[in-house]
Amino acid sequence: MSIKRDILWRIYLSYAFIALLGLGILVQATRVQTVRGSYYRSLADSLTTSYRSIDAIRGNIYAADGSLLATSVPIYDIRMDLKVDGLTSEIFESKIDSLGRGLSQIFGDESGREYTRRLREARRAGKRNFLVKRNIDYQQLQQVKELPIFNLGRYKGGLVVEQKSKREMPFRHLAKRTIGYALAGVAPVGLEGAYDRVLAGEGGKRLMQKIAGGVWMPINDRDEIAPMNGDDIITTLDINIQDVAEAALLRTLENNAADHGCVVVMEVATGQIKAIANLGRDSEEGGYYEKYNYAIGESIEPGSTFKLASLMVGLDRGDFKPTDSIDIEKGKVKFFDRTMRDSEEHDHRNMTITDLFAISSNAGVAKLINQHYGKNPQLYVDGLRKLGLGEPMNIEITGEGKPLIKDPKGKGWSGVTLPWMSVGYESRFTPLQLLTFYNAVANNGVMMKPYLVQEVRNFGHVVQQYKPVVLKDQIASKSTITEARRMLEAVVEKGTGKNLKSDQYSAAGKTGTAQVANDRYGYRESMKYRASFAGYFPADNPRYSCIVVIANPKKGLYYGSYVAGPVFKEIADKVYASIINPAMEEVKKEQSHRTIVMKNGAHQPAQVVLKKLGIEYLEKASDAEWVTAVSDTTSLALEELTVSSRKVPKVLGMGLQDAVYLLENAGLKVVPMGKGRVKKQSIPAGSAFRKNQQIVLELS
Repeated sequence: MSIKRDILWRIYLSYAFIALLGLGILVQATRVQTVRGSYYRSLADSLTTSYRSIDAIRGNIYAADGSLLATSVPIYDIRMDLKVDGLTSEIFESKIDSLGRGLSQIFGDESGREYTRRLREARRAGKRNFLVKRNIDYQQLQQVKELPIFNLGRYKGGLVVEQKSKREMPFRHLAKRTIGYALAGVAPVGLEGAYDRVLAGEGGKRLMQKIAGGVWMPINDRDEIAPMNGDDIITTLDINIQDVAEAALLRTLENNAADHGCVVVMEVATGQIKAIANLGRDSEEGGYYEKYNYAIGESIEPGSTFKLASLMVGLDRGDFKPTDSIDIEKGKVKFFDRTMRDSEEHDHRNMTITDLFAISSNAGVAKLINQHYGKNPQLYVDGLRKLGLGEPMNIEITGEGKPLIKDPKGKGWSGVTLPWMSVGYESRFTPLQLLTFYNAVANNGVMMKPYLVQEVRNFGHVVQQYKPVVLKDQIASKSTITEARRMLEAVVEKGTGKNLKSDQYSAAGKTGTAQVANDRYGYRESMKYRASFAGYFPADNPRYSCIVVIANPKKGLYYGSYVAGPVFKEIADKVYASIINPAMEEVKKEQSHRTIVMKNGAHQPAQVVLKKLGIEYLEKASDAEWVTAVSDTTSLALEELTVSSRKVPKVLGMGLQDAVYLLENAGLKVVPMGKGRVKKQSIPAGSAFRKNQQIVLELS
């Protein structure tokens, strides 16, 4: 009996425990729903929704005259939410075939039936963020928004639009490596990389929801926090000089089957880089493209262009004069077990320093420098550094090659280092570093820092301005600079550069031909050469300095005077011919005071600019997206500029940026020519066109 009572008691306790446990669960559930419910619901929401970063529109890069070098064009991904509440089965089934046909007509990549099949399949699978098409332009987006179903909008038609941007370079390859790029996970290149923070702007925020598959989909059609667009940078580059430099360089590379080459043109008084061209051979497909910035990044033995620095050391110390004579021993002088030879055999013996420099005598320069500094080479090295050589230029863009001037007390110095260094071997400089030295000679001894960016602007307003910087007040005495300039002029007048002489202007400079050492056997077995020319023009009043370097020409000629020199002359000829007459400049200034001139373009930026400048205008296009400016001597009016969505837009009178935006978004490929406003378009406004058709814009 007691055993039975004990069993019943245990059963009773078990039921009681279960009842109490159930009651506890019920109480906790009630508490979660009532007291803690809002907390847990917000926590769940935070795991499925989030503010995601939205990139700002990247700022533009301009040439000095306002020509557009790089800009961002908007592109879009279109997706579809096939489970959106407003998209009923009745709407979907009645209009899906029409939507498929419409997508096929716009993009032409798939049949309407295939588009319809894919959308039906996505509907059955309950896709919330189904990709319809990537990277469409603005014009295509407008057409997509008019299609059946999609014309119902985000919440009834399920259309989801994601805006991105792609970088366009209107002048294509011009200065491509210097303009550069900034890509995630890739080392920054050129101005895009150096000024990435300035150009990038500040990203915004958009509320997005995480759906199946870890995909984030926008909740709203607009950004919760709008991004702040990047600032623009105004470079020092002159698009006309750049074009001439690249064309001349390309022609010489092709004619001589060279490996690569570069050109830099600098404004003497300021150090502004007006052109920088770098072209290398495509080993797979042939031809040349901007594959590396040789002018800034390639530190090389300069060859004979370095002889100027060697002689200036002695001139500035007063150890010799240009009129002093030296026996150059028919171009063969022995130093220990090695013989220094001139590039060509000759019978010259006693020559003045000016004359041996003019014919670029290796033996003469090496003998002269060794006689004066062989016992104390430190004096020579100190003299080079006094000239401003051996220090990096710290130009804005990354990748500058390191200069090298050997230390007489350091590793690698030998008995023949001094004579070979004096003629441009056993030392290293980038073309830009050497040009900076030549530019200082042209600038009466004042060494200017080379630079590529002169302003940062935000909607036309100057945010930051970069002015010329003096690196060294005087690299040598006035008399040494005068003597050096005379020697450089003698090279073109009667020396190795006499083929570069012009009847229209005077030029000065130095040819260079350096043998490139073989990795295994040194110079003796090497058949590779580097031709160069460094100089400035006009010689009597220098405006521009220029250096040209051509690596490994293979068509027989390899001397600087015949390979690199003609590039310098072509650039100098064309640039000199385009120098502005000061009298004409004054006429232009007077005319600009009499008439307000404004480019056609986007309405809102035009209003901003006019207000900032305090210019009164008559508003005749309050709701228009694009406007044309109508002006006379007393007034300015903004009138609507009609832009058709299905025909070639009229871009006459627009700036290049606005014209490219309209035409590229319409589906055309733009080829600009010249600078300024659009004066002619190859396809008339209002004409029908095919996708990706080329249109040429003449600017003036």
